[in-house]
Amino acid sequence: MVQDKSGKAPKTATDFRKILEDKNVDAMSFALPNHWHAPATILACNAGKHVYVEKPGSHNPREAELMVEAARKHDRRVQMGNQRRSYAMVREAIQRLEEGVIGKRTFARSFYNNKRTAIGQGGQKPAAQVDLDLWQGPAPLRDDVSKYLHYDWHWLWHWGGGELANNGPHGLDLVRWGLGADYPVKVTCTGGRYHFDDTQETPDTIIAGYDFGNSGALWDGSSCHPRPQDKSPFVAIYGEGGSLVIGSQDDYTLYDLKGVEVETKKGTTSDVAHFQNFVDAIRSGSSLNSEIEEGQKSTLLCHLGNIAWRTQSTVLFDAATKKISGDNEAARALWSRSYREGWEPKVS
Repeated sequence: MVQDKSGKAPKTATDFRKILEDKNVDAMSFALPNHWHAPATILACNAGKHVYVEKPGSHNPREAELMVEAARKHDRRVQMGNQRRSYAMVREAIQRLEEGVIGKRTFARSFYNNKRTAIGQGGQKPAAQVDLDLWQGPAPLRDDVSKYLHYDWHWLWHWGGGELANNGPHGLDLVRWGLGADYPVKVTCTGGRYHFDDTQETPDTIIAGYDFGNSGALWDGSSCHPRPQDKSPFVAIYGEGGSLVIGSQDDYTLYDLKGVEVETKKGTTSDVAHFQNFVDAIRSGSSLNSEIEEGQKSTLLCHLGNIAWRTQSTVLFDAATKKISGDNEAARALWSRSYREGWEPKVS
């Protein structure tokens, strides 16, 4: 396909670390399991490459810190793949919120519904060409990895972060952006694995709550029931003068305080603009629409929600130090993870 498009056959590699050695490669794009996002990004920055990394961008908060450190030390453009940051109508919606179209913004909600099935008790055999050793990479080795290729790794903490880290970055990024908020001061989370009895560790039904001090938000996820009768919005921002709803595509609708529709605008959904923004930033120095530090602020909401759920506690956060505060040692223990020997992510 690449040859048909460009007239030139691409080089190929089975181990991306070989690409790091190629001085003719300026940038790399990573669409990987969560446990690989940050280590691969850091290796690429260390090698002088610019990076486009898909959401959530990190497996845990410490990795997010290291990614930003690597981008800064090596002066690399690192874009996170929350593509709505480059959607024309979404950008217009945020601009109008900042201009005061609904007045003071006080609260936001984001919903994700799906109809995922049970992952069972094991058994999927990977394709012969899958290098299970390299696939696990920085994660401590497990001998049951083949059960979870190529998607169900999302539902085990060893590699993934559940639905909150899977689809939460899209909605919660718009929540934070729409509210004009940076870091929460308090995070709660409730839910469970209610639908199936299988090896999934992460909840299939979840409500994460965020207190930003001057505003608040929630993310409501239902992975195994689509709830069609609810007609839930993707993201709703509430203000003293009305509401603004951002759809799952490139669209938004304004409502007055009585819930009467005032205006709807729709654009065209495409990932091209986000990649183009990445390339433009490399070539001309223009701003990234989701520079890694900004992207990881939104991902942090997902991590903190998961930490609150896993510890069954309220997680307090200090925006000044950008750390979990209080005496919640169980929550602090999940700030990072253990790594396979020799694979610890390091900024060099």
